[in-house]
Amino acid sequence: MAELTRRGVVAGLMAASAMPVWAEAPLRSPVPPARPVRTGGGVVAAADAIIAEAKLGGEVAYVVADAATGGVLEARGGHREMPPASTAKVITTLYALERLGGAYRFTTRLIATGPVSGGIVQGDLILAGGGDPTLDTDDLGDMARALAAAGVRGISGAFRVWAGALPYLAAIDPAQPVWLGYNPAVSGLNLNFNRVNFVWKRTAKGYDIGMDARAERFAPPVYSATVAVADRDLPIYSYRNGKTEDWTVARPALGKGGSRWLPVRRPELYAGDVFQTLARAEGVPLPAPVVAGVLPVGTDFVRHESDDLRTVLRDMMKFSTNMTAEAVGMMASARVGVTDHVASGRAMANWLALALGTGPVPLVDHSGLSGASRMTPDEMVRALVTMGPKAGLRGLLKEVPMLDAKGRKVPGSPIRVDAKTGTLNFVSALAGYVSAPGGRELAFAIFTGDVPRRDAVPDGDKEQPPGVVAWNKRSKRLQQQLIERWSAVYGA
Repeated sequence: MAELTRRGVVAGLMAASAMPVWAEAPLRSPVPPARPVRTGGGVVAAADAIIAEAKLGGEVAYVVADAATGGVLEARGGHREMPPASTAKVITTLYALERLGGAYRFTTRLIATGPVSGGIVQGDLILAGGGDPTLDTDDLGDMARALAAAGVRGISGAFRVWAGALPYLAAIDPAQPVWLGYNPAVSGLNLNFNRVNFVWKRTAKGYDIGMDARAERFAPPVYSATVAVADRDLPIYSYRNGKTEDWTVARPALGKGGSRWLPVRRPELYAGDVFQTLARAEGVPLPAPVVAGVLPVGTDFVRHESDDLRTVLRDMMKFSTNMTAEAVGMMASARVGVTDHVASGRAMANWLALALGTGPVPLVDHSGLSGASRMTPDEMVRALVTMGPKAGLRGLLKEVPMLDAKGRKVPGSPIRVDAKTGTLNFVSALAGYVSAPGGRELAFAIFTGDVPRRDAVPDGDKEQPPGVVAWNKRSKRLQQQLIERWSAVYGA
């Protein structure tokens, strides 16, 4: 059923006056119930029946609109605030493109504080981050080779690392378990999405274990993080941040062998550690890295630039990398003088509310990883219709294939969906655009979530709580059935 609130009326009227692109602002007037409809292909199920069949519990809210006019075609709980999960990255993308521009590139530099004499830098060498969320070990390997190719064979001073281009964040969501690789630190100097690769193999005497920073061409060992096997059942992982980042892992959890990415909490020292090893392999020995509190004055010796921002954001949408979202969001906020993560999330939320002409939007981060963020389907669809086309948003979204009842891709489906998915425990969201077989373009947002069930999950089960896989499958099936319904009923 449609939901109409005082906030919705006010927001709809404000948007109607501020943004004339909307022929009918979402939920500014009651929307007819989504009853069964007979089309040329037969009877299309009512949305309520589809939702009841999914048996999700919690809440299901959605809005679907004409992508050209913004006119709402069908809605349920359109003003209900729900966790957007990773669909929040849609908003971060729009925010970053407006603040930074699609051609923006992150720059990582090697800076020398003195001249080179006899192959020796007469002073310090600084690995200075520019907030690049995509910097990897191969990039550092290329920088080390460029340093050696310039004739450098050593330094007389210190090897420093600087990460002040972005505010430091120890974990994207402190409420998440410490060992989850998708919840690392964020800083102005990042490497491998701030993850370290833990590898193990069972031997006759126990386990061979280690940490490395592998990419496609380089896989140096890591010394700034350690791991040890512990004779216990639980917890599976423990973490201590001392002179190095020290992990232990429960022996029964290891099996015969494998690898796993673990999060890094001191990314600037991790990057410095890896660069030191790569430089030594190129014949440029460096002392152990030390953190620079301020950026020393010097001359750029080697520079590495990221891909342009549009490419970075397209990959972020495809792989849903939380660290990328936080880095680009904070860099966008830095353009307007915001210097901490909490304020950055608030700055983006305020920007969105102003752009849409709505009330406050309680987004607390840029990735959607925090379960504390809230957004309504109405707000998401407004953003898709009013800001998406100008930003070229659809070209950055991933195509979501239509699947049959057994989860197999439907070949040659006449329905095309370009959207961003979002998944947390017992939360699943989908937002984007549909090209219907009849030629009509639709914009939609579907938020499903059983928040009480999510909140009740104990820490030890948060990586994959019992029942979550089946719940997510039912939610995704529900999302597709709604899209099929809309395409049949409103597609022409």
